[in-house]
Amino acid sequence: MLQLSYNCRYWLYRHSTDIRKSFDGLCGIVQNELKQNPLSGDVFIFVNRRRTHIKLLTWEKDGFALYYKRLEKGTYELPEQGKDGSSNVSAQQLMLMLQGISLKQVKYRPRYQHSVQKCE
Repeated sequence: MLQLSYNCRYWLYRHSTDIRKSFDGLCGIVQNELKQNPLSGDVFIFVNRRRTHIKLLTWEKDGFALYYKRLEKGTYELPEQGKDGSSNVSAQQLMLMLQGISLKQVKYRPRYQHSVQKCE
């Protein structure tokens, strides 16, 4: 079951992905392209070229888990890239993406933000 936590880090791979890739292929992208550790417990997000399919990869203590969704209509909107080119997205942004809510029209009110801890 997919559960998004504010304590996790979410990494978006900004290039289109061959969505047929499974665990090993996606882990290769995480290590070689994102320069991250796939065993960290972070969630890694992959979208196909047409932005109609999305895969989330994460390590869950005893093995990898994949969440895969195909849209029947519409596309996923990706958040704007940070000024530093970062691929980090928040749990809120990911949930809005999955629900089809436009990220460009969302207005965030100022809130205190504590540094993010790794998922366990």
